[in-house]
Amino acid sequence: MVTTATRRETRSQSRLAVIDCDIHPALKSPKALHPYLSERWRKHRDTIGDRGFAGSYYPRANPNAARTDAWPPNGLPPGSDLDFMRYQLLDAWDMDFGVLQPLLGAAQQLNLDYSAALASAINDWLIAEWLEPEPRLRAGLVVANEAPDHALAEIRRLGQHPGFVQVMLSIRTSEPLGRRKYWPMYEAAVEAGLPIGIHFGGQGGQPITGAGWPSMYLEDHAGMSTAFQAQVISLVCEGVFEQFPSLKIVLIEGGFAWVPPLSWRLDSAWRKLAIEVPHLQRKPSEYFAEHFWLTTQPMEEPPIASQFVEMLQMAPWLQDKLMFSTDYPHWDFDAPNEALPKIKLPDTFAPKLMAENARALYQLPIRAGTTSGAHADATP
Repeated sequence: MVTTATRRETRSQSRLAVIDCDIHPALKSPKALHPYLSERWRKHRDTIGDRGFAGSYYPRANPNAARTDAWPPNGLPPGSDLDFMRYQLLDAWDMDFGVLQPLLGAAQQLNLDYSAALASAINDWLIAEWLEPEPRLRAGLVVANEAPDHALAEIRRLGQHPGFVQVMLSIRTSEPLGRRKYWPMYEAAVEAGLPIGIHFGGQGGQPITGAGWPSMYLEDHAGMSTAFQAQVISLVCEGVFEQFPSLKIVLIEGGFAWVPPLSWRLDSAWRKLAIEVPHLQRKPSEYFAEHFWLTTQPMEEPPIASQFVEMLQMAPWLQDKLMFSTDYPHWDFDAPNEALPKIKLPDTFAPKLMAENARALYQLPIRAGTTSGAHADATP
């Protein structure tokens, strides 16, 4: 168990600022969104309920996919109590900022009007119950991405709110994200100056493998990185970044050791098939390096620790694009004092990873009383 003394010792040793790029807030009850829904959609939620694609479900061994110690003393679901989140995460690790990623199923609804209403309700709930009470929190803006006209409207409604730092999608969508169906959403995100954050999970109605549906949760969980790879390929090859040259994409909780070999494979295929994609003006790997950021949870842990540095050497741009995340309150939480590999890392890698890459991408200020990359000596 990590104690307050341990955390203080860790901060004293590292003096690194921490920005957590993946925190999951939860609803206190099934009716927690009712104040933010119209009467029509409150009745719909109470009588019809959700209707989505069958997809991945967390094992029952970890209810709510949560750490066993993440249940607040008041009995509320993990991630639903702001005071407990402060105690167990924000204050405990002396974090500069945390970015909320609500996994509440809005984008997976087959009724697209309900999907849009639910997304708007979640965003209003985030503002009222999380962002306004806690200045260290930011959030992903939830949109009904399968109805891009609704998504565009929601980005234009709240995209300028200072609490939202990206548009939030799930990695499993109904079509590859490079398709023109989704381009109005990207146009609105660029107008608002927001990256697109794409998180592990979702229910797009398609298997995550090229060979059909997996049988085991283990297959689904380990294989989710292939969905991330497919979306990268689609976004690059469909010419999204030629159309939107300032668009930024954040891949959240999908791993990152696959980045170098995918880059090599894409470039190799492009050299043979470039005639099919004359709209691409550069090698695919160059779009990848310029337009994508990735979060660390789960941190890649090769059996030979030095291979982590070798992986960074294979794609040097990752040092400026990797961002720390804990995945709180989920069972595979990465603690800030245990996330970095216990090996000699490039000199500037740790401060960039733990806070500064995220600070630059999300345009977050330096917290009062600190300097970039380091905290003051005082601890709470």
